[in-house]
Amino acid sequence: MDLLAMTLFFGFVLAMLMIIPRLRKSDHGKPVKSNIINKACKSYTKDEVSLHNKRTDCWIIIKEKVYDVTSYVEEHPGGDAILAHAGDDSTKGFFGPQHATRVFDMIEDFYIGNLVK
Repeated sequence: MDLLAMTLFFGFVLAMLMIIPRLRKSDHGKPVKSNIINKACKSYTKDEVSLHNKRTDCWIIIKEKVYDVTSYVEEHPGGDAILAHAGDDSTKGFFGPQHATRVFDMIEDFYIGNLVK
């Protein structure tokens, strides 16, 4: 009887681990917003991106891709440096020596579309 109860318990726990989706966390422990729905390749003009140029609404361009980094502005380890090119092309700054290689994976969580050429 005890073996049956333990088997059922562990089976239940295993099922819950498979069914309940895990929230991805940023390095600071906060949930990261997923843009999977937006990855259908929406296109933005440079003029559209330029409207999102403040702390509470911050988009950047990196290599012809558009990212909404608004939710990351307050967590940015470089402080307000992320705002230097808000609403504009941040490619040069993004690939600067100050960034660890993990930012190349992190940035994809903020991708919202491509820049129209």
